Amino acid sequence: MDRYERILSLHRILKTARYPVTVARLRDELECSRATVYRDLAFLRDGLMAPVVGDGEAGFRYDADEGDRFELPGLWLNSDELHALLAAQQLLSRSGGGVLSSALAPLQGRIEKLLSEHAAGKPWPVERVRVIPHRTRRMDEHAFRTVCSAVLSRKRLSFEYRARSTDEKTRRTVSPQRITHYRDNWYLDAWDEEKEALRSFSVDRITGARQLDAEARDVDDAQLDQHLAGSYGIFSGPPKGVATIVFSAKAARWVADEHWHSQQQGRYLADGRYELKVPYSAPRELLMDVLHYGSDAEIVEPESLRAQARTLLTLALGNYER
Repeated sequence: MDRYERILSLHRILKTARYPVTVARLRDELECSRATVYRDLAFLRDGLMAPVVGDGEAGFRYDADEGDRFELPGLWLNSDELHALLAAQQLLSRSGGGVLSSALAPLQGRIEKLLSEHAAGKPWPVERVRVIPHRTRRMDEHAFRTVCSAVLSRKRLSFEYRARSTDEKTRRTVSPQRITHYRDNWYLDAWDEEKEALRSFSVDRITGARQLDAEARDVDDAQLDQHLAGSYGIFSGPPKGVATIVFSAKAARWVADEHWHSQQQGRYLADGRYELKVPYSAPRELLMDVLHYGSDAEIVEPESLRAQARTLLTLALGNYER
């Protein structure tokens, strides 16, 4: 443990201690000599103005009246926290894309400066942290910022929306509720003022976004969760049924560890296959994920969902029989 980490650890020990901490305990926890403990205590008290009280006989702690208010000046991180920050910095720089890069540039610059200050002259092996974006969509940066601003400032929002399913373009006025990042893409959960219902909008399909002066209508969190998180996928709605899917023993090695839904139920079958039950409303996204497993997955019930999967597979097979 270097001196930087010792000072940070010493501060955390003294700040959380209810009773004076002996020098012997500090030696053990800081993994240093008795003389080093005293030098670090002196630096913490005299150099960083920490409210250290006590002596070598009774032990040391922070003054009861000042200890809760005192924090180390600046930003102090141990090695684990610094490494986590490095990974986060790479996530920001490599996964954000154009829509986030300029908005987060000041934050990224501060992280890079902090990393540089703590690198002790050695370059960080940033190439060993890999972030590979998957199926991200191009998005208008102005629309993204306007949507986020309306969500946080609690103002109504007006925009043009081109639905991906029908390619129809409509003008919407909504009360934004949440901005959601799902599968490397962004979605707006909002109350549609004209339709008087909750809707989810893919932000990459939003254009001409404009924040209005009117205050946004607030929808109760419980109602949001019931409507937007009650069923499978981002465009969920209240559940209309429960799908039972059986995966092969091979696929079970992955599926058993996957989170499909907060209310999912899974179990291994006697022959090593894995049965998964998930509530769903709109079947499109669920079918897409099940078919991703190909012959290693079978929808058992309901029959209507099974029939839709069969139709999709038949249509796909037709593409290869021409």
